[in-house]
Amino acid sequence: MRQYPAIEVRTDATEFLLAIVDDFGPTALEECGPSVRIFFATASDRDGAERALAAQFDVTAIEVDDEDWARRSQENLPPVTVGCITVFPSPTAPAPSPGRIDIVIVPSMGFGTGHHVTTRLCLEALQTIDLTGRDLLDVGTGSGVLAIAADRLGAARVIGIDFDPDAIQSARGNLDLNPGTRHVTFETIDLAARAMPASDVVTANLTGALLVRSAGPLLGAVRSGGTVILSGIQSHERDQVLKAFAHADVCWEREEDGWVGIAVKKR
Repeated sequence: MRQYPAIEVRTDATEFLLAIVDDFGPTALEECGPSVRIFFATASDRDGAERALAAQFDVTAIEVDDEDWARRSQENLPPVTVGCITVFPSPTAPAPSPGRIDIVIVPSMGFGTGHHVTTRLCLEALQTIDLTGRDLLDVGTGSGVLAIAADRLGAARVIGIDFDPDAIQSARGNLDLNPGTRHVTFETIDLAARAMPASDVVTANLTGALLVRSAGPLLGAVRSGGTVILSGIQSHERDQVLKAFAHADVCWEREEDGWVGIAVKKR
């Protein structure tokens, strides 16, 4: 069974905590009573974050079994609804209802179910765009929730990419749980190492720092007049991200709980 590197921090200053660890590539956050548990892709990232926090926080490095995290998440997470989309963190969803899109995303550490505000902002932004007949690229697809939602909203072709093979495995597993999804494929692609397929819409739920570094490739992947949906941005990072995407026009923006979602249209 795979174990994931994490830190457990006793704090009620979660936003400040995330600002410090952002440079170390956190992949997921779980609130555990008076503590916050933050997961990382590698042990070296985790250890760097631990050192950065040690002077200001009570922090402990831990290893978490993926199966245990998923089991506890499924016990505690309710369905989440954003607009017409409801995401269920369990293989069992209710019978289909007209006008409602139900998606099943089983929890796996690091690959969101739709409950985190950054994913909810993306789901909201997707519903402001007419995706009928359009191609969509989901960068950093994780669980595949945005890619699956885009298909259900009418996209003609959806490609979800991630540098992490475990994310692609998770996304494909979730795809099998959503048999109504017909036009989605997932590929292991490193954003920094390879050109991305051209699309009408790009979703990028990453981190503020990574969005700034990747502005060129992300804008290059969207066709003229197309839209890039950006999330994973903390409020204090907003202006820096917008500066990096200055060659596109903001067409939607929303802030919730210290996080910002932005959609920009390519000129």
